Amino acid sequence: MKKLFQLQVEGRNRDRLLDASKHEVRKYVARQRRAALPEGVDYWDFACRFGSTEADAADVHFATLIGHMDAAGKAGADAFFVSILGQPAVRKPRPQGLGDSRNDQLTRHLDP
Repeated sequence: MKKLFQLQVEGRNRDRLLDASKHEVRKYVARQRRAALPEGVDYWDFACRFGSTEADAADVHFATLIGHMDAAGKAGADAFFVSILGQPAVRKPRPQGLGDSRNDQLTRHLDP
């Protein structure tokens, strides 16, 4: 999905336009996640770009995309560009022996 979202439209509330754009992004992501995964793939990853126009859009992490949209709305931008491309990905195993798991932390806390 590549789209320029307008936030300044005659007769429309700016906040509602921002909410509608976030809803459209979430709807696209949900539809993409429902798509069948190719063989040997664990999940759908998303390559995202965000900017005021397509030419100056920069790569952003998917988890921060909605935050960027909110920031653009609060900054008074008239429009912003969003690009989201779903791509199959494989999860990497967690390294062993780092002791980062909650069970290890809980065990260390309970054992004197």
